[in-house]
Amino acid sequence: MGFFLVQFLTGLASASALFLVAAGLTLVFGVTRIVNFAHGSLAMLGAYLAWALVGVLPAGPLGWWGGILVAALAVALFGLLVEVVVLRRVYGAPEIFQLATTFGLALLIEDLVRVLFGPADRLGPRPPGLAGTVILLGEPMPTYDLFLVFVGPAVLGLLWALARRTRFGVLVRAASEDREMAAALGVDERRLFSAVFALGAFLAGLGGALQLPRETLHLEMDLEVIVEVFLVTVLGGMGSIPGAFLAAVLIRELEAFGILLFPRITLVLAFLVMAVVLVVRPQGLLGETETGSGPDPRLLRPLRPAGSRARLATALLVGLLVLLPWLVPPYGLVLATDVMVFALYAASLHLLLGPAGLVSFGHAAYFGLGAYGAALAVDRLGLGTFPALALAVAAATLGALLFGAVARRLAGVYFAMLSLAFAAILWATAVQWDELTGGDDGILGVWPDPRLSPLVVWYELVLVLTVLALVLLRTLIFAPFGLALRAVRDHPVRAATLGLRPGALRVAVLAVAGALAGLAGGLHAFAKGSVFPDVLHVARSVEGLVAVLLGGLHGAGAGPVIGAAVFVLLEDWASRLPWWRTVVGGTILLVTVAMPEGITGGLARLAGRWRRRVREAEG
Repeated sequence: MGFFLVQFLTGLASASALFLVAAGLTLVFGVTRIVNFAHGSLAMLGAYLAWALVGVLPAGPLGWWGGILVAALAVALFGLLVEVVVLRRVYGAPEIFQLATTFGLALLIEDLVRVLFGPADRLGPRPPGLAGTVILLGEPMPTYDLFLVFVGPAVLGLLWALARRTRFGVLVRAASEDREMAAALGVDERRLFSAVFALGAFLAGLGGALQLPRETLHLEMDLEVIVEVFLVTVLGGMGSIPGAFLAAVLIRELEAFGILLFPRITLVLAFLVMAVVLVVRPQGLLGETETGSGPDPRLLRPLRPAGSRARLATALLVGLLVLLPWLVPPYGLVLATDVMVFALYAASLHLLLGPAGLVSFGHAAYFGLGAYGAALAVDRLGLGTFPALALAVAAATLGALLFGAVARRLAGVYFAMLSLAFAAILWATAVQWDELTGGDDGILGVWPDPRLSPLVVWYELVLVLTVLALVLLRTLIFAPFGLALRAVRDHPVRAATLGLRPGALRVAVLAVAGALAGLAGGLHAFAKGSVFPDVLHVARSVEGLVAVLLGGLHGAGAGPVIGAAVFVLLEDWASRLPWWRTVVGGTILLVTVAMPEGITGGLARLAGRWRRRVREAEG
């Protein structure tokens, strides 16, 4: 009995620290509607600042707790600066713009932490007076963990009092329920948003700092934290603080006892619970129904087939790519192959984001299913390259159909978050199912057939498959299928009255996008000769979103290809620099904030201005 009590209390202690970070994200989303991917980076920054401050302040309770508090306040000030300088420019933008912007911020913060504190892992001391253990029913429990058990409920109570007993809390609740009405009644949105973001950053910094004695600090903890925080926030209900607390307790207790009962699927359990809850109750445990913001106005412009000049330019580009093996060194050919594979992946995601209007935060699920499908076909079944690629497409298509059957009635941020949960389930499965996937060691030796192994032959094969897939995508966009997708996206009620079936169309477009992403994943596996769980990670999904936004969300094909090329080439060049994350993150911020229409949209705008000036000069 004592063992189970200690296990239960340990789960509550972990839930308290997780709740602090999740409460900050929930509060920020509830008011600003920002899906902040950098929130985990703020928690990491708070943990590292606390480690540094505790090490230099005088020993004793005052120095230790003072370091924790100052670290949280410093993160709050940093968050305020970020909100004023960057995030104010993307309020009201679609979720994908916000996610890409905050992903760029996450890269910048990671480099900042690396420069300030170095790459080595860190572990801080326990606070004076809480360094020992207590005996509960014959079982030892760390005193600090017992203290953390009470921190979560205490913070929940303080946040409840803030929301119900103060004018600031009334304004926060008003903005959460109806921002437009609150603004019409005279609420200063800029100040309110800044205050809320600073409070959310403070909670994130405090949650990270309080983990100092319990977890090793490392530079990848931001990604670990944000995945868990997204899970808690969505499971509890977007914008619901009590829901975040309930979800944090549920998740941590599942982990605490799941490791005893189901040691092989502890990572999967939490995401399975999230998926089930979202299917039964899309708004989460204690969340309210989200009406959604409607389609992005940038997508409502009609798509036009390419003109003769565009077709000629495309033909010349393809011809140049065919001749590329005789124009560049071998490494250039490898890089070109990576560009084409990533372009195919980004184009498949663009089909969902653009013509279908479905925001997906978990598109890496289909890329990863394709990669593992091809790898297992070679490693376990001994199949050749083409049967393995066919199995990759089949695995990804099946996964997309399964997800579509579950999520066909969801929309907006709930569809996006369920897609994130689906990808996270697959990632956790790949990590823990060692016998099938190799776990973190991955699957090695995934090479093309000997006749396809020469670099030139493999490059030409990837080029042919990519071009055919892109032609198929463009054909579908201008076919009746694509017209129906855009009709459902723009006017779902009117489209339904005309006899279209939005649910069936969503499942169909998910199957097409998943199949092409699976083909990209299979080609990636053969190009790299191995597959690891990172092909399913949330970062891979965000990279696809970033590529689409870099190229331009509007359009029928060129945008994601150009965006993928820019992203891969930029990342390859910047990876040789000590501050490569700053370069990539800064570029992402530049595009999403200063040029939200993307590279193709910006070029089209400049071309339009030039044509108008020419006409004015001639007239």
